[in-house]
Amino acid sequence: MEQLNQTFFLWLNAPEHPNALVVTLATFFAEWLIWVVPILIGIGWLRGNVNTRKALLVATASGLLGLLINQIIGLAWSHPRPFMIGLGHTLIPHVADSSFPSDHLTLWWSVAVSFLLQRGLRRVGVALALLGLPIAWSRIYLGVHFPLDMLGAIAVASLSAVLTLHEARWYLGPIYRLATRIHCLLFGRLIALGWVRE
Repeated sequence: MEQLNQTFFLWLNAPEHPNALVVTLATFFAEWLIWVVPILIGIGWLRGNVNTRKALLVATASGLLGLLINQIIGLAWSHPRPFMIGLGHTLIPHVADSSFPSDHLTLWWSVAVSFLLQRGLRRVGVALALLGLPIAWSRIYLGVHFPLDMLGAIAVASLSAVLTLHEARWYLGPIYRLATRIHCLLFGRLIALGWVRE
């Protein structure tokens, strides 16, 4: 399996002299597109209704649980990144920690799958899930992940999304009330002006 993982990595990894435009595009997908998640959740919270806000909190919980699961996996089984074993070409800097599963993709797809499982946000979930594909490609292309790291991210993301939605009755009410109080404290003036929903 590891041999196959490395073979697929070498097929997808950047060549010795990559095209500058492709590297720029890959770097955008690998390092900057992830900021869409907090921006989307923030805008959705400010403009959304009660159901949307609760769905966003479940998606946030899904992302956080996915990252926690990744940390546990990394502690239990540390898998080196390609550059740690001298494989392929690495075009962006990255700390030499465990590669499996990909944290970037786990966070992204945890939110995407959570949206897919909830009514009202399924179209956004589909769009995010599809945008996860170039993120996965870019992190392999730039030399910081293996293909199996991406498959691991899908598995962890799906698990975390299902768990956080299934167990929402235990945490969603208190967290929603706390988040709403903080929201009213921070945006009271904008709420009064009608620019932000209460």
